Amino acid sequence: MHSTLVRAQNVFGFFTTIIFVVSALIASSVLFIPQSPSASINLRNVQVVRGRAHYYSTQKSEYAHIKFDLDADLSSLFNWNTKQVFVYVSAKWASPSRSSNNTTMNEAVIWDVILPSSSFSSVTKPWARLGLGKQKGKKPHPKQKVKPKEKIGVLNLRNQKPKYQITDPSGTLAEKGDVTLAVAYNVQPWVGALVWGGSGNDGVVLDAGRKSSSSRRWWSRRWEGLKGGRSEVFSFPAIKGKKVDATAAAAKKA
Repeated sequence: MHSTLVRAQNVFGFFTTIIFVVSALIASSVLFIPQSPSASINLRNVQVVRGRAHYYSTQKSEYAHIKFDLDADLSSLFNWNTKQVFVYVSAKWASPSRSSNNTTMNEAVIWDVILPSSSFSSVTKPWARLGLGKQKGKKPHPKQKVKPKEKIGVLNLRNQKPKYQITDPSGTLAEKGDVTLAVAYNVQPWVGALVWGGSGNDGVVLDAGRKSSSSRRWWSRRWEGLKGGRSEVFSFPAIKGKKVDATAAAAKKA
């Protein structure tokens, strides 16, 4: 006869195996759901200022303040296994290397946002689904227009301010060229691996931010890469703090 401890271990092992198998099925089921995200980002204005980029900075340096317009449709990334999607905008530019004559590509995030799924809000606030915890207020007037519910994963931003200021390792940013803005995302599922994607990728990759190879797996063919999501090339203005709008930057580039 088995002891109570042995029986408990067998039951625990059996249920652990079931949970593992169910989790694997849940994670693999989303591979059959096609994804086709798209985004469009345009520079609104850029300004280079000399000062302390952060309150904890000990030295003054040149930092850039970039505003942009963003239109993105990431609704296809949301499915029944999506917990939230992390979206971020980064600035990329080249600067000369200190150790050699070659140039180094720099990348810094200027803005980000977390887009939770509808199921995530139901789990974090279960009383919302039951209609509990609602604040009592005045009923809307019959003639008052009710705003339509926004679609999950759709962004329409105009003249968006950056969350983070960017600096260069050399300490100077003024009049540096070949700058672009790029949109990228990270899908965080309830069960399974993290999924990365962004502008410049042919497809979506798992647990890596690198470009997929030419011989992509069958699931990456159903998961299309982000269409668009990259701005036109522009240059940082002089340190005088003069704002340069997108049309002027494009004309200067031409």
